[in-house]
Amino acid sequence: MTRYSAAEIESKWQEAWDKANTFKAERDETRPKYYVLEMFPYPSGKLHMGHVRNYTMGDVIARYKMSTGHNVLHPMGFDAFGMPAENAAMAIGGHPKDWTYSNIDTMVEQMKPLGLSLDWSRMFATCDVEYYGQQQALFLDMLDKDLVYRKNAIVNWDPVDMTVLANEQVEGGRGWRSGALVERRELTQWFFKISDMSEDLLSSLDDLENWPAKVRLMQENWIGKSRGLQFGFERVDGQEPITVYTTRPDTLMGASFVGISPDHPISKELEQNNPELAEFLTECRKGGTTEEAIETAPKLGYDTGISVKHPLNPDWELPVWIANFILMDYGTGAIFACPAHDQRDLDFCRKYDLPVIETFQSLDNPKPVETDAFVPAKSEKVKWINHFADLDEATGEDAINITVDFAEKAGWGQGVTKYRLRDWGLSRQRYWGCPIPVVHCEKCGVVPEKKENLPIELPYDEGGKPIDFTIPGNPLDRHPTWRDCACPSCGGPGQRETDTMDTFVDSSWYFARFTAPRAETPTNMADAEYWMNVDQYIGGIEHAILHLLYSRFFARAMNITGHLPEKSNEPFNALFTQGMVTHAIYKNAERTDENGRAIYHYPNEVEERDGGTFAKETGEKITVIPSAKMSKSKNNVVDPLAIIDSYGADTARWFVLSDSPPERDVEWTASGAEASFKHLNRVWMLCDKIAAMNPDAKGQGDDDLLRETHKAIRDVTLGIESFGFNAAIAKLYGFTNILAKSKAGAAAQKQAIKTLAQLMSPMTPHLAEDIWAYQGGEGLVTNAPWPVADEAMLVEADVTLPIQINGKRRGEITVPKDMAKEEVEKLVLAHDAVIRTLDGAQPKKLIVVPGRIVNVVV
Repeated sequence: MTRYSAAEIESKWQEAWDKANTFKAERDETRPKYYVLEMFPYPSGKLHMGHVRNYTMGDVIARYKMSTGHNVLHPMGFDAFGMPAENAAMAIGGHPKDWTYSNIDTMVEQMKPLGLSLDWSRMFATCDVEYYGQQQALFLDMLDKDLVYRKNAIVNWDPVDMTVLANEQVEGGRGWRSGALVERRELTQWFFKISDMSEDLLSSLDDLENWPAKVRLMQENWIGKSRGLQFGFERVDGQEPITVYTTRPDTLMGASFVGISPDHPISKELEQNNPELAEFLTECRKGGTTEEAIETAPKLGYDTGISVKHPLNPDWELPVWIANFILMDYGTGAIFACPAHDQRDLDFCRKYDLPVIETFQSLDNPKPVETDAFVPAKSEKVKWINHFADLDEATGEDAINITVDFAEKAGWGQGVTKYRLRDWGLSRQRYWGCPIPVVHCEKCGVVPEKKENLPIELPYDEGGKPIDFTIPGNPLDRHPTWRDCACPSCGGPGQRETDTMDTFVDSSWYFARFTAPRAETPTNMADAEYWMNVDQYIGGIEHAILHLLYSRFFARAMNITGHLPEKSNEPFNALFTQGMVTHAIYKNAERTDENGRAIYHYPNEVEERDGGTFAKETGEKITVIPSAKMSKSKNNVVDPLAIIDSYGADTARWFVLSDSPPERDVEWTASGAEASFKHLNRVWMLCDKIAAMNPDAKGQGDDDLLRETHKAIRDVTLGIESFGFNAAIAKLYGFTNILAKSKAGAAAQKQAIKTLAQLMSPMTPHLAEDIWAYQGGEGLVTNAPWPVADEAMLVEADVTLPIQINGKRRGEITVPKDMAKEEVEKLVLAHDAVIRTLDGAQPKKLIVVPGRIVNVVV
């Protein structure tokens, strides 16, 4: 054979792997295990090159670990609940379930041609009844262990979709799907007690040495541990003091007013008899609860008429204002404002003509506060001009500690450690999610469902009629029969909870379910003991905070409830966050659509000619925006199946691994794909040439080729183990060139090409299998032991030394590595370039740096 046919090769070896159950994972106590997992996808129905890059990285690791003797678990599933499916049902008709499973089938069909080493027998979707039924059982166990509770809470409410939105679903103060302005509303919600684990979740980050430092920092900031002061402002009217918590008690002498949340008990009490205030609070509650919404919203305030006494001076009275930027669920829902050193407070005080009092100034630029508050880092030293402890120059950290100590000794305040992390609200008012397994009974209250009644399945229709998803609100609320059930406690009439679980719940324990996906309990402890933890987790940086934090909480909760061993409290031993696959955007430079919006063209709709880019059909000029994130709305997506049809899966895999370090973005280009294909074709042709050699043919340089082979083994192994896939591929390029030029004998070249196949196998498994088989390799290269570099072959017998004359390189000599310095000097002085330069004279200096360079000073 002389032609590289990717389509023929890849289908052949995928069939062989399937027939041999090559990637089926089974517990084997006699072998070391390795669990590699990529963050599973949402079944949108369309695979993109970002998926290809993510899964190929995991596949390289999985295949490499198989070759090193590990028992590998490499599963795949789908994060399948959530609003996109309901949105599709609204947009195109039909049912979320049908839409979701149809998309899953499509994406599996798109994944399989990539040749991924996945154990498809373990596949599940989070919308499978088998999966979410076990999630309900897990919820009941967590409820029993006091890890779940129900309370009233302020939430983001979308008045059009009539559902609670997570902060991540609020964009610019509007619902991500409806575009409606989000409101704050108080609802009864279910919560996980994640805040009880704040300190453990924070301190354990130090043990995650194989996580990116930036991810650990993001989690640390989200948990947000802070030490501050909690104390009360005595009210002038003699009512209960207003308790505040502050992380900057050192600025107390700069207090301008006391602020309380629109949802503070005092606010609610006052609005009962004050229509003007009630109207103001209604306006405040139209804003979302996200930090972005609060920071960007106009500052609104209302003077309550209440005054409080400053704790350090009873004659100093401060007004109490209701401010829309104060949240009830952090601290005490009340603050004191120091506008000189907080920009938000300053903007508020300027708007309502409240005083601005400085407590410290910059050492370098002691100018008064005007439009910008002076907010240095706590570790920065400043000049204190207004502090009750007579500070001179000190950092904020020092001043905070002094203030807390002062307040505690004086008896008017208490040092308190708080966390930014709030309990996790899991209630969602929508249909397509895991039903919360509780029943509401007039006699018994809220009653957990009995486990023997699980799963609580979602109804597919409404009394034989399709569910109408075009009606706003939760279909479960209006279903004619689904809500009605017997109370698990008294047997009387009850109603099911119609809220479903946040989809973050579904993805927070799937890693554990993969260890025993058909178990009749959430996990099988023997399987969990063997397979956990995930040895290598791979996914996008966009999931660095909530998904990973919630998974860490769930691992601890599953240990408490008996579903995971204690060793799995941190479920992911190593984490890698890959970059995106980008592609140029092609924007029509000559016209827009009928609504004035930009027109974007697909990559295959444009061509480059005459020094520019033009639309193929119309000839219109195209503006090219390089290296942009792939987006369906911008038409700059590349269909992996089209690439596979043109070049093969191995080419797609090789390109996404080779172009840049895996943590960085990689730009997909047609020229890059073409170059990758040409290289793989070259490797195949090299294999064909070597196979045609006379097996008895002798040559020159057998030892040199063997030495280069062992160098390649060492370098590629180091590259894979360090996630330097692009570096490993660079070494493979180099080794291919060496082999192509080699004059070694047939036996040496045959061994080298077989080793090349093994080293390429994790990246281009189909081509590697074909080369291995063509060269007479035993069994599948996938199952062949990974080659090990012989250290003796890595020791260089000779070394090449550059010769510098007066600082400029003029030549080189190759000498035995252990040659004496005096002998090296003789050879240098005999070199033609040195002889010509010296012209019979003696050098001023001759410096030999052993193993590196020779410097001649004339």
